[in-house]
Amino acid sequence: MRHIRLTQGSPDWLAHRRTTRNASDAPAVLDCSPYKKRSELVRELATGIGQDFSPEQQAILNSGHVFEALARPLAEDIVGQELYPVVGVHDDGVYGASFDGLTMLEDVAFEHKRLNAALRDAMTLGCTGADLPLGYQVQMEHQALTCPTVERTLFMASDWRRNADTGEWELVEERHCWYTPNPALRAQILAGWEQLEKDVAAYVPPAAAAAAPVGRAPDALPALRIEVTGAVTASNLAEFRSTALAAIQGVNRELKTDADFADAEASVKWCADVESRIAAAKDHALSQTQSIEELFRTMDDITAEARRVRLELDRLVKARKEQIRGEIAAEGVAALRTHVAALNTRLGQAYMPTVHADFGGVIKGKRTVASLRDAVSTELARAKIAANEVADRIQANMQALAAAGEAAQFPDAAQLVLKAPDDLAAIIANRVAEAERRAQKAVDEALERQRLIDAEKDAQQGIAEARAADALPAPLLDALSDLAADVKNDAVAGIDAQTAIGAAQASAATVGGDTITLGRINALLAPIKLDAAGLEAMGFEVTRVKAAAHFPATMFPMLCRAVAKRATDAATAGVGAAEAA
Repeated sequence: MRHIRLTQGSPDWLAHRRTTRNASDAPAVLDCSPYKKRSELVRELATGIGQDFSPEQQAILNSGHVFEALARPLAEDIVGQELYPVVGVHDDGVYGASFDGLTMLEDVAFEHKRLNAALRDAMTLGCTGADLPLGYQVQMEHQALTCPTVERTLFMASDWRRNADTGEWELVEERHCWYTPNPALRAQILAGWEQLEKDVAAYVPPAAAAAAPVGRAPDALPALRIEVTGAVTASNLAEFRSTALAAIQGVNRELKTDADFADAEASVKWCADVESRIAAAKDHALSQTQSIEELFRTMDDITAEARRVRLELDRLVKARKEQIRGEIAAEGVAALRTHVAALNTRLGQAYMPTVHADFGGVIKGKRTVASLRDAVSTELARAKIAANEVADRIQANMQALAAAGEAAQFPDAAQLVLKAPDDLAAIIANRVAEAERRAQKAVDEALERQRLIDAEKDAQQGIAEARAADALPAPLLDALSDLAADVKNDAVAGIDAQTAIGAAQASAATVGGDTITLGRINALLAPIKLDAAGLEAMGFEVTRVKAAAHFPATMFPMLCRAVAKRATDAATAGVGAAEAA
């Protein structure tokens, strides 16, 4: 972090703040500041017109600076080191902050606030920075972002008062806790600033604000005067009737602006007043006469019309207000849908999931059009930030999938891109390993098939040569041919047909083509070793000549096949047992 030699509150300091993203504005960026709305910050950054403080507000700010200075020694006792006020900017020049205090090594920061009811409720015994209202956490997280060496921040809130006799400041109450950086909150702050910059760039100054709407009732009616002496002697009822009905019929029923709503609500009250005034005049007339049919019928007509319009207008006001609320919420939904569509265009695929935005919830309790639009605008900005974060994760996951290998390995890419990066990395690793295993298996199988083909060719060639040279009897050659076919068809591992032919030829030469000794068989099959009992168990007849066991030479190929089949059966049984285990 680079230090900026400026005094907080000075004109140079204010000018510097306009060049960076400041920690004190960060709560408003996420719309969790009790002092400034997000829309106000957008307007302030777009126009350069800062917030004006009343004398009372400025006095509170000034006292906060005084309390900060008074509390710093208390903080130094807790930290165990001196604390220095610092104005700093991150090395990237983008993020800035004013620190109430930093240690020399800049590993501990100090943030002070004037104690208020919200902090008093949050800062109970054993509390941590995570228990503080979100706005304070956001400011300290932004400070830690600006100064990456900060490992923790001492947050202190205090209240002081002057001694009436000495004029000295006295501590009324002090509370403190430790805040440690929160990576998840920092990510929200970074995304919030990015979206805010876009909204500032797209800012369009609104039309000059009209004066606060004041309801305008229809023109004033003349005072209703009726005098009776058993008959009507004087009355301006006809004039009252024409004026009243004309005013009633002229009430605006097209409600669009706050002024229209205010006019309508005032007209409702005016109609009610007409009803009450006529009722009072009627009662006065009744006190003078028992029956004047025409007078009362006229008064009843006016009353009924005023009541009808009052009820109609009252219903219209309520219905139009609900319609306006729905229209503003729908505008937010449409704007978010457009933003998500733009993100899908950026991604090149419709990978974006549904982004939640509670436009209906945020407008609850809002009574004016301006407050409705402000609430929807803030919720829209929050949803856009969330959508941007999802799109960034999807794009990073798409790049990871592209770098992993062929697209065929990821037919479910639309689901995979929504995974957390760590989960996706594990899935990619598993699928790449499986693809490599399948590829290696295919290579091994191809090599094995070629080996068997070569073995068969060699065997058939040997048999053909033996037939041509009459080296072996025909039955033995037929048996050897069958052995060669078995080597190919049964994929009998470890049995070489050419070797068997050579062994048969050698054995025939050794024993005159009649028999082969057990010792010779073991020599030919080495390292496999058989005994007479084993041969007999497999169904082969053994003849003993003196101490030596003899076996018909013509049966040697069959013996090789029997040994190979036994080995294959044993291997198959062994694999099945292993899988079952």
